[in-house]
Amino acid sequence: QVHLVESGGGLVQAGGSLRLSCAASGRFSSFNVMGWYRQPPGKQREFVGAISNFGGTNYADSVKGRFTISRDNAKNTVYLQMNSLKPEDAAVYICYVANSGDSPSYGQGTQVTISS
Repeated sequence: QVHLVESGGGLVQAGGSLRLSCAASGRFSSFNVMGWYRQPPGKQREFVGAISNFGGTNYADSVKGRFTISRDNAKNTVYLQMNSLKPEDAAVYICYVANSGDSPSYGQGTQVTISS
């Protein structure tokens, strides 16, 4: 089981930037993936991006070129740098860890609000 704590959410103007962090603790498999989902108000959860412990990344089309995901394996921490934010990026951002053979573990989420 992995415990995750997100931070860095808040209110930002459209066009601005925000950096989210997610610190994880617990057991990790030799191959694992850390990443982010988001849930806009009244909508379903959607995938944002992910990064493996070997550095491979994957992004949703809606954030490509604007968001960058990175991780510090020594700190078991994943980051989401969000630039050129749009009103439609407003959501609760939820980080996760997926170990090989296990169901993903999720954090509680951090709110990102965009003012236009």
